[in-house]
Amino acid sequence: MSLSHLIFREIAHRKLSFLLSVVAVAVAALSIVAADLVVRRDAEVTRRIMADKQAQTESAIEEKIALVAAAGADLEDAIRKQMKGLGFNVLILPESQDVSELHLQGSLSETMPESYTERLAGSKIMTVNHLLPTVLKQVRWPEQDLDVVLYGTRGEVPLMHRDLKKPLLDAVAPGQMVVGHAIHQKLGLQVGQAVTFMGQEFTISQLHPERGSSDDVTLWIDLGQAQELLGLQNLVHAILALECECAGDRIAQIRAEIAGILPGTQVIERYSQALARAESRTKAKQVAEESLAAERLAGEEALSRELASRQRLERGHQQLAWVVLPLVLVLAAAAVGLLAYVNVRYRREEIGVLRALGLRTRQVLVVFLGKAVLSGIIGGIAGVLLGMAAGALIGPILDRSEVALSVGLTETIVGTPGFLVTLMLTPVLAIGLATMASWIAAAMAASQDAATILQGE
Repeated sequence: MSLSHLIFREIAHRKLSFLLSVVAVAVAALSIVAADLVVRRDAEVTRRIMADKQAQTESAIEEKIALVAAAGADLEDAIRKQMKGLGFNVLILPESQDVSELHLQGSLSETMPESYTERLAGSKIMTVNHLLPTVLKQVRWPEQDLDVVLYGTRGEVPLMHRDLKKPLLDAVAPGQMVVGHAIHQKLGLQVGQAVTFMGQEFTISQLHPERGSSDDVTLWIDLGQAQELLGLQNLVHAILALECECAGDRIAQIRAEIAGILPGTQVIERYSQALARAESRTKAKQVAEESLAAERLAGEEALSRELASRQRLERGHQQLAWVVLPLVLVLAAAAVGLLAYVNVRYRREEIGVLRALGLRTRQVLVVFLGKAVLSGIIGGIAGVLLGMAAGALIGPILDRSEVALSVGLTETIVGTPGFLVTLMLTPVLAIGLATMASWIAAAMAASQDAATILQGE
């Protein structure tokens, strides 16, 4: 009679004991697989949740970035147009010039070299654009017996390091004159009319509408002719400019930069009320950008809190697995060992007969351990299959994550190398558990003496 036949006869003779051993081993294998699946499921759900929330946060931030960028572009364009509409709002004057003369009389008396304009244009200045050298003097129009402000201007001097820009003020051609509203209304002047001014002939090229400022009593002529009339060859009263759209204290930046290029000059700013509106809009842009940065930070903090919460949940499940799993394994081993002991205890006579028929100690040991190995194989395989099902059912109950995040989760985890190792090792561990738990009982059976057993009977 072969040992395999004896093993199967032993199993057939004690079906219930074998079945209970298989169940005990299956429970142990089930616990290993289910615990590993739940822990891995937690990690995968965390990854999916964080990826989903990260995508949502980034999408919301990107949308707001686009809105802020669009608003910023509109704002910059509006400020640029507003600044351009203001005209020249920076005056560079000789340091000795009394500014009150300009405010009270609309006139200037101190001069500086016209070459300062070219020096400024050839520098790397970044705070101003549209340089325009001028003379500005209150004079008597003797032919009309009228006090006017004479404004001598020429074409704008381009900054050498920047692209050419459209002029804010068209140059007045030599021999032509542009007349302010109050003057042409009082004198009844017309475009194309020839007039004499301080002994020179001019043709009126343009009549300005009412502006409500000193422009209404101003005459504009070519700079060279104005310098000749006033005896200011190669000299100017002021250099006009348009300040750039800069953050912070504009005028302080302009003064600091120009002082390094044109020592002995002073800088004043005009139209401060309009500039205040531009600064308010710039501030609004800064507030929007700061709000966006704060929202980005809040999103990152929310993600950090979510991650910390998920990690606490994972640690809780891991700790539970570390407590329950060893307990289940010990109970399963105890159950298998107890069943094996009871089986040996109640089959002493049969063991004695087998020994009397010539079955050696090693063969008896193989019969009982072979039964344990079979229970380990069957229980291990059944436990793996049941463990996968149990883990897939227990995970959502413990986690309660969104259903959408759980779609295909088990299939994803089963395909990972780490879990495949668990699936392959669990039946081996089940066989080892059943074998080790049955070893003492099998050794007791193999060590019994046939004569002693039969003599006792």
